[in-house]
Amino acid sequence: MNILSKKEILCTLGPSSMNDWVIKRLESLGVSLFRVNLSHTKIDDLPKVIRKIQRCTSVPICLDTEGAQIRTGNLLDGKVMVKENNTIRISKILVDGDGNVFNLNPVDIIDKLEVGDLISIDFNSVLVHVIERDAEVITVRVITGGLLGQNKAVSVDRRISVPALTKKDYQAINIGKEMNIRHVALSFANFGKDVDEIRSVAGEGTFVISKIESYVGVNNIEVIANKSDALVLDRGDLSREVPIEQIPRFQKEIVSRAKKFNKELKVYVATNLLESMITALTPTRAEVNDIFNTLIDGADGLVLAAETAIGTYPVQCATMVSKIIQQFMEYSSSSSSVMAFPLKDNSCLLAEPHGGILVNRINTNPDFNKIKAYKEFRVDISVLLDAEQIAIGSFSPLEGFMTKNELESVVENCRLPNGLLWTLPIVLQVQKDKVGEFKIGDDLALSFDKDGEIYSTFHIDDIYSYDLSEIANKVFGCDDYKHPGVNLLMKKGEYFLGGKVELIKRLSSKNKYIEMTPKQTRIVFKNKGWNRVVGFHTRNVPHRAHETIQLLALERYHCDGLFIHPLTGYKKEGDYSDYIIRKSYELMMNNLYSEKNVFFTLFQNYPRYAGPREAVFTALCRKNFGCSHFIVGRDHSGVYNYYEKDSAHKLFSSLGDIGIQPIFFNEIHYCSKCLRYTDKCIHNKQDILEISGSHGREMLKEKKALPAWFMREDISEFIICEINNGKKVFL
Repeated sequence: MNILSKKEILCTLGPSSMNDWVIKRLESLGVSLFRVNLSHTKIDDLPKVIRKIQRCTSVPICLDTEGAQIRTGNLLDGKVMVKENNTIRISKILVDGDGNVFNLNPVDIIDKLEVGDLISIDFNSVLVHVIERDAEVITVRVITGGLLGQNKAVSVDRRISVPALTKKDYQAINIGKEMNIRHVALSFANFGKDVDEIRSVAGEGTFVISKIESYVGVNNIEVIANKSDALVLDRGDLSREVPIEQIPRFQKEIVSRAKKFNKELKVYVATNLLESMITALTPTRAEVNDIFNTLIDGADGLVLAAETAIGTYPVQCATMVSKIIQQFMEYSSSSSSVMAFPLKDNSCLLAEPHGGILVNRINTNPDFNKIKAYKEFRVDISVLLDAEQIAIGSFSPLEGFMTKNELESVVENCRLPNGLLWTLPIVLQVQKDKVGEFKIGDDLALSFDKDGEIYSTFHIDDIYSYDLSEIANKVFGCDDYKHPGVNLLMKKGEYFLGGKVELIKRLSSKNKYIEMTPKQTRIVFKNKGWNRVVGFHTRNVPHRAHETIQLLALERYHCDGLFIHPLTGYKKEGDYSDYIIRKSYELMMNNLYSEKNVFFTLFQNYPRYAGPREAVFTALCRKNFGCSHFIVGRDHSGVYNYYEKDSAHKLFSSLGDIGIQPIFFNEIHYCSKCLRYTDKCIHNKQDILEISGSHGREMLKEKKALPAWFMREDISEFIICEINNGKKVFL
């Protein structure tokens, strides 16, 4: 047995998961087989169920038979409470069951029941004793009262022979054959002949999974294993015949023995893997430990049943199993102790930070007496904003401002010297007349040029000059001083200091309460059970085109959540103020997004207006915050008319896999004929209404209300009200 072979996840689909979004998310988590439980699926509904699953996914479907099992029949209200010492009749004639009379399936099983039999229903939820019988009815006395449910498993205290397949099983398998279903599971496989029987019905080439759920099946495991393609150890039903304290031993021995009999055989384990997650967002520690040890036992895969069929958190359950499998694979392939390494942040299946490790350059216990002795270097807000984002990990893997070797590599190749993708210079510039004040090895205290407050320290590893015009042309595509990014670069000096930073104090801001570090957003996503997160970057207030692409990305890519992360900090004249952006999105969160999987926080930095290069940079930052996907608009991070409309799309496409999936959108318009938002439409040009952020800004500056198809009325009314009240809406 190769313990490092791929471990599989099998999921039962049911009311909680029988929808497009959940099925596609389960597929994205690596589920290898979807199970349809025939015990809970009406035969008339089966073709519709199969078609629905096949429409959503290419993952194979397995029909799980009812098999040799006795179950309770239908009840009038689905369930009924029965009391101890009451007598109830079990009828051979079909009835609408209640507290006085009900059926068993198969109905003629009562022919095999005898006075004196103890009958356990639904794992001892109810225990009854046969006290009387005739040809059509048996009478039982309730020994242990409780909730009697329909279609619940029934066991008798002695062995009763039941056919391997029910009439419904035969019908279902034949339907499956017609619909190209090539996987079947035989419930309660007791003998080798049971496997032969299901193969004869399902036909050649069918993948047969035999379920070991009885003591008889355990005793015949050799012949069953040799005739099957896979086994499932169902610990739940087996525990009706085997004392529960012996189940761990049985599991180890069954897996081991089955592999001995058939080395190619796959063995899966089912039942109660994450039982608590049927209603809770997180599992118990015992459940996690059980799954890990089940994999150590040699199980090839794990079967989620009620967890994904009827549970509240089907995707989170599959995510948790994926995480445990990931940990098991790391444990099995490494001779090193987990305690020998720093705690990694990728165990929750979130996207890895860029470069693998989330940088942390925060000095939580700074020596202020020592720092006071450092040479003070007064810098503008842009330097302090960059230093902070470096230190909290937003710019991982950067640990400081770029050296000449790093800058040259990024400018020329969009990569750091180690080959890792990076598209924008993150630099500390110095004017020519000031560079002589510094030398390599100096420790600097970076203070704000407006008030002298120290926020970071900086160790100089490199001092160098660089042709600013070359940087401008390669990064911004021009050296035009009218370009705000070029203008900022050119006026700050042609000399550079390279080296690592340490943050000793975060910048103050009225928005600080709604800012988060990458470490914190990862905690939030983990807490919400999200691992497939789409990020949205903007420096504008939301309009209808933004709404459209946000919700389309969330829906089309089957993401667990949407992370809206507007940029705040200083911007060019005419851009929206931070306050207006924040308040506008808070309106969105309270209204449109109040019941959706959306999380909103702010990103305190500043726009470079670098078009395609900045688009990639903003994606890499959101990767560090935990996003797996990122929305890229038609003119992402552009300014004026400096970039072609699809230049960002082209750059992403040329770079290949960058560890976060870009989601490309063209310009979204509103069609007055279709009455919908679209990037393509068959109607005439005059029917297509353009949604332009710059046009919207100009109208608002003139205090003109934007039409409802352009921007939500509550947002445009709020902005105009703030303008009328003298608030700073535009910079």
